[in-house]
Amino acid sequence: MKRYRLFINGEFVSHAGGKMISVLNPATEEVISEIPAGTITDVDAAVTAAETAQRAWAKRPAIERAGFLRELAKEIRTRHEMLARTVSEEQGKPLPQAQAEVTSAAEYLEYNAEFARRVEGEIVESDRPNEHIFLFKQPIGVAAGILPWNSPFFMIVRKLAPALVTGNAIVIKPSSETPNCAFEFAEIVAASSLPKGLFSLVSGSGATVGKALAGHPKVGIVSFTGSV
Repeated sequence: MKRYRLFINGEFVSHAGGKMISVLNPATEEVISEIPAGTITDVDAAVTAAETAQRAWAKRPAIERAGFLRELAKEIRTRHEMLARTVSEEQGKPLPQAQAEVTSAAEYLEYNAEFARRVEGEIVESDRPNEHIFLFKQPIGVAAGILPWNSPFFMIVRKLAPALVTGNAIVIKPSSETPNCAFEFAEIVAASSLPKGLFSLVSGSGATVGKALAGHPKVGIVSFTGSV
């Protein structure tokens, strides 16, 4: 049985509270892992690291940021079978569907890497003569991604890839029912050359971690997929 740790500022770290959450295989009801029950302190540490890392990240050209997305996609393809089996074990979908989800995640990272060529501004016609209005797109800063249980691996990159290529940092909170693949993705990030702090992973309840992320004053945008 695996026992995971939070991933904050490029490092796997112990969490503030010490409490763990059991993750079950829905087919067998066997406990397959334990994940940290993160706290407000953990969220604050992740967001603070993201805010710091994002400043330098935003100064890189978009096409340079895209290279890091391609690196992550390549490593996902390398670990494809392990990731698919992780998704299937914790989420319950048939292995071929899990394999397709992992493939789609790699493809989505590559798709967003191509978007680096489309981070464009605009020249707006002025009402006054000899004047032009230039519209520039700027990164928001720190994004928060709150994930569902039904496509747990694809939804990581669904939120991460657009955020990173446009110059933002992101903190992810996975579903407590299907968090294992997110921690395996964190292993990929840890082994990559992506600068520390741009991606952090804080697990825990929606009432604690989700609420702290969504309401954090340094989080500029929240991407939430789920239901009431």
